[in-house]
Amino acid sequence: MCGILGVHHPFGLLADPADFRKALERLRRRGPDDDGVWSDHLVRLGHKRLAIVDLSPSGHQPMLSADGRYVIVFNGEIYNHGELRAQLDSVNWRGRSDTETLLEAYRAWGPECLARLSGMFAFAIWDRTEHRLFLARDRMGVKPLYYSWQGSRFAFASRPGALSLLNGAQGGDIDLDALRVYLELGYVPAPLSFYRNVRKLNPGHYMTVDRNGPHIVRYWDYRHIAPDESLRHRPEKELVAELDELVRRAVRERLMSDVPLGAFLSGGTDSSLIVAAMKAAGVADPQAFTISFTDRAYDEGPAASRIARHLGVRHVTEVVDVDSLLALLPQFVEEFDEPLADSSAFPTLAVARLARRYVTVALTGDGSDELFGGYHHYALADRLTPFIRWPRPIKRAASSVLACLPSHRAKMLAGALEPATPVGLFRYLRSYGKDFPLLLEDDVLETTASAQSWFEQCAASFARGLTSAEMGMRLDAGLLLPEGYLQKVDVATMTFSLEARCPLTDYRLVEWAMRLPVSYKLRGFETKHILKQVLCQYLPRELVYRPKMGFSMPIARWLRGELKEWGWSLINDTALMSRLPLVKTRVVELFQEHLSGKRDRHPMLWAVLMLLCFVAHHDCRHGIPEIMQPRAA
Repeated sequence: MCGILGVHHPFGLLADPADFRKALERLRRRGPDDDGVWSDHLVRLGHKRLAIVDLSPSGHQPMLSADGRYVIVFNGEIYNHGELRAQLDSVNWRGRSDTETLLEAYRAWGPECLARLSGMFAFAIWDRTEHRLFLARDRMGVKPLYYSWQGSRFAFASRPGALSLLNGAQGGDIDLDALRVYLELGYVPAPLSFYRNVRKLNPGHYMTVDRNGPHIVRYWDYRHIAPDESLRHRPEKELVAELDELVRRAVRERLMSDVPLGAFLSGGTDSSLIVAAMKAAGVADPQAFTISFTDRAYDEGPAASRIARHLGVRHVTEVVDVDSLLALLPQFVEEFDEPLADSSAFPTLAVARLARRYVTVALTGDGSDELFGGYHHYALADRLTPFIRWPRPIKRAASSVLACLPSHRAKMLAGALEPATPVGLFRYLRSYGKDFPLLLEDDVLETTASAQSWFEQCAASFARGLTSAEMGMRLDAGLLLPEGYLQKVDVATMTFSLEARCPLTDYRLVEWAMRLPVSYKLRGFETKHILKQVLCQYLPRELVYRPKMGFSMPIARWLRGELKEWGWSLINDTALMSRLPLVKTRVVELFQEHLSGKRDRHPMLWAVLMLLCFVAHHDCRHGIPEIMQPRAA
């Protein structure tokens, strides 16, 4: 796990090496153990290393291939690099690192090496002979990769903040399409980034860059895989056994480490299954880490403790007052150098901080909700789809009646009748705004694309005949998972120089899940049915079938109490608001409606406030409001 940075100019480098070093230092938390810079007259590559496999100097990057033709900077892990070395038996290996394995795999097979990799990765390889740069991002987007193209100069980095410094500015011009989608969804989907001159390489894609410019290719795609209806006729226990083996294999591969390794344990299905699979894989005394809250409404600590005792693992728990997580707000704004409205980033930061005191690698349960139907939106989409197919006059009349009712749910249902397609319905269910007017100025709305267009682009390659629930899972897997949840985990763990590994995003498991009929995922109101059946092999049923809590935070309460004055100070900062094309009267109305208790508007309101925090911090003309300053321990 590391931070990477690079710049390429086909007609000769112009960038100042000192500026490059300054930008590389922005990635220091991603790699505190070692760093390096390599350059020739066309390219400069930088690396910050968090040493995980082969801790010796032979793992130093940037790294040259054995023949000296290729140079690599690599962030991530190649879990099957031992198998790949066996296939590359003619190489005179200089060390044990997976970086060297990846470099020699590319030397032997070129871009086709990507099909052989099992891992999480973002890397760049410079071909000194052909003067060509090759970049790739892993299949599910566990690792981030940002790039910019300005004139003839191409640059890339693990985080957009490093690119901004490389471009000579602390901040950057805001991409209005990204701003609009962020306010609708709470994250910025690839290939957009929050900066106008920066883009993300999509998951499952690679890019080549030479004097003719960039060329992007998708090398892997799960979206066309159709559910296999023949699986309905197989005994469920056989499918449970298959899934169990896939999970155990994914976990076994991710135990590769020369440093201490553990796992997050929230008490939910996903993290519990990961810890159980670690035990099944032969880890004698795994460590599991849990954040427990003094407020029982948010506390899964007791459940996690019961699970840890049953599995016989070393359980490390830190009890915190949920309000004390506010002290992480400055660190959140500093490290998340692209807006993210997911408040679960705060407990994720807290558990990463806890785990790093004991280990350097932590396994997480991320990915299963999108593959196996873990969110209520999926079943709800299936139940509402028949209504959106009503004739338009009938829908319009029903929507008008429902909108007049005082019930919040009735108003939500009224809005759900407006979309004309299942994709539109799911976009509505995932939207922060729903029945509140968009906050952007009208001219911005007229010139930017809504989240609907990104959902439609993602769904264009889906297999035919999917249910609305299946479409929703694939939309989340393609948009929300990589650029929302996986980015959250990556940044939160890298803040404390901790490597996070996500076994449930293993590409073979993903492909298997795509073929699995939805009836094995959703059973009435039960979510993740088959995954829970797997977990029941390791835990008593009463520990498996518990209400889902997740890493929820009392944001609604905070905004009516502890954060009320802070929120108003941001909204009433004229200089700050002038940086954004927001309609202030609508923002004020949104906050007032939330404060009145008439409606819980915290998701949309929190997205606005996180946006303002981001702009305040990353634009050097503004400082951080006083409430955001770090508090004394």
